[in-house]
This record gives sequence, structure tokens and C-alpha cells, in this order.
Amino acid sequence: MKIRMLSTALLAGLAFSQVASAQDFDDRWYLTGAAGMNIQDNDRGTRNAPFGAIGLGKFLNKNWSLDGELNYQNPKFDANQDANWSQYGISLDLRRHFVTDGRNWNPYLLAGIGYQRSEEEYFIPSPNSPADRKDGNFAAKVGVGIQGDLGRVGIRTELAYRADFDDQSVNASKEDWFGDVLASVGIVVPLGPEPVAAVAPAPVVEQGCADKDDDGDGVNNCDDKCPNSQAGQTIGPDGCPVPVSIDLKGVNFDFDKATLRPDAVAILNEAAEILKRNPSLRVEVAGHTDLCGKDAYNQKLSERRAKAVYDFLTSNGVDAGRLAGPVGYGESRPLENTAQTLPGCKSEKNRRTELNAQN
Repeated sequence: MKIRMLSTALLAGLAFSQVASAQDFDDRWYLTGAAGMNIQDNDRGTRNAPFGAIGLGKFLNKNWSLDGELNYQNPKFDANQDANWSQYGISLDLRRHFVTDGRNWNPYLLAGIGYQRSEEEYFIPSPNSPADRKDGNFAAKVGVGIQGDLGRVGIRTELAYRADFDDQSVNASKEDWFGDVLASVGIVVPLGPEPVAAVAPAPVVEQGCADKDDDGDGVNNCDDKCPNSQAGQTIGPDGCPVPVSIDLKGVNFDFDKATLRPDAVAILNEAAEILKRNPSLRVEVAGHTDLCGKDAYNQKLSERRAKAVYDFLTSNGVDAGRLAGPVGYGESRPLENTAQTLPGCKSEKNRRTELNAQN
């Protein structure tokens, strides 16, 4: 009879378990609560009854959990329902969870040991009837279940067989132990904040010279022929500083004049922006003349032309500390010898200013 009842209960429990979801392993303590039906051993002479349980537990690792649980049930006698029969107990239950990654529910096996205390009333031919019996006994439990995750809480459905070694029952003449089937649904409430998954450190990848740029100039160490370049320098493809030239072609002056022409102003605006984008660059502001006129006069004229460009740059945001000069070179550095090529030795190319890089 007991084996047949256990088989029936196992099948019922498997159908019950379809509503479960999964609980991922973490190391928090959790509270449990369960309610279900206690299918009483027929030899007890009692009816099936609901039962309740509360407990405290913890996962020991991904696959094993350990719970302590209190239970209570209060069935009625078949023969005399006015007589009281109640039972409460405590158990220590070990569960083996079969966890599969990516699945939100997992089955488990259960084994537990505990203590069950029974309180029975029974009738005797005496004025003191009904009499009562109170006794406690060792108990053992095995079972199956499924545990799932509903978000903040988990859920369990469970089917267990509990052997109660009660040999002092009013029915002890027939049995010295009883087997009850427990079918239940319960919740699992983790305590405390959810643990944060540890992030494994990124593997250290050894870099070669092609992956390194120690001086931060944009040229890798393998190709960098000047590995100690300074911030702000203009760097060539070989990693070495290159001279920055600012082309002022078109900044020319009318004959015997030191006044900036409108076409020259546009070119100087661009030169000022180049200097502001290269804050480490220092330049010399140099003025020149053509070959006409006396040397002394041309020297003064070239200085005035250099001064006009110098004043324009400083008034447009270029720090004067970055400008050498203004310097006049007179007619000493002509671009072409106009005394032979142009009438009156007048050459606009020679009436110019230059910005010569100093670093």
C-alpha cells in the first residue's frame, strides 16, 4: 500500500512541477514558506490534511542547498473526528540541484532527517477519557522537486516521502513506523541585496613596438626615429619634428609703401590661425624691399613693413613672445634681380614680408 501511494504521489508531483521557474545560485541566506497536502499513512487511522512549513536555507554552491524547516499538520481521526490529532516537527534538508545554464528552472533531489512530535487523544473506558499521548520520534525524508526563479523570489514544487518512526501511537499495535507523502508548493525569498557578478580582469596582451607610441606623437615605436619628440611639435612620418613654413606669398606692398593691402590682410588672417593652432612655433617677422632706391632708405622701409605685419599678428591673438623681430633686411635678400629684368628695378616679389620658423 505504501509503495503504491508513493508512486501515485510522485506522478502527481511531476505534473505539479510544470509551473516552476529557475533560481540562479548565489550565496545569500533565504527564507522559505510552503503549503501543501499531507497524505497520511492509512495505518494511522487519520484523514489526509493540509500542512504548512517555514524555513531558513542557503546554497552551499551552485548545485547544493541546505535548509532547516519547521512543519505543522492537524488531521482528524477516521473513527472519531472529535478527538484531536496534531503533529509538528523540524527537519534538516539537503537538496541536490541539477542546474543547466540558460534554463530558468531546475529539478532537484531531496534527502532530510528530523524530529516529529505527535499529540493524540484516544478514548478509553474510564471517567478520565479521552486520554492523550505526547511523544517525539526520529524522522527521515526523501523527495523530488523543481525550483525556479520569478524575479525577486523563487518558487518550489516538491513531492516527498517522510518516514515517521513513531512506535507509541494508538495504532502501534499495527505499525511501529508510518510513511506519509507530502506534496507542496512554496516560495524562496533571498535575504539582502543581489550579489554582483565578479568581472574577470582582461587578459594582459604583450605589445610589440608596432603597438606602442611612448612619446605620444602618433608614430609607433618601430617607425619612430625621434622617440623623444615634445608635445606641440609638428611631427613627420618618421616621428621627427619638421619645420613649419608659413607661406606669405601675396603679402606684398605697393612701391615705396608699408601699408597692408586688402589682399595681404586675408593671407595674414590665415597665418595667424596657423600660429594659434601650433602654440610651440616661434617665427621671425622679416621685411624686404626691391632694389630701387638708396640702401639706408630701403632698410628703414623694410623695417616699417615688418612692423606692419608684426602689429597685425599681435592684434589678432598671436603672443608677441613667439615673434622674433620685427626685422628689416632692406634690399639684401632679393628673390629676383630686377635691375636687369624689369624697367626701373621695380619688383613686387621683392617688396614682401616673411615669417621664418625659428624652431
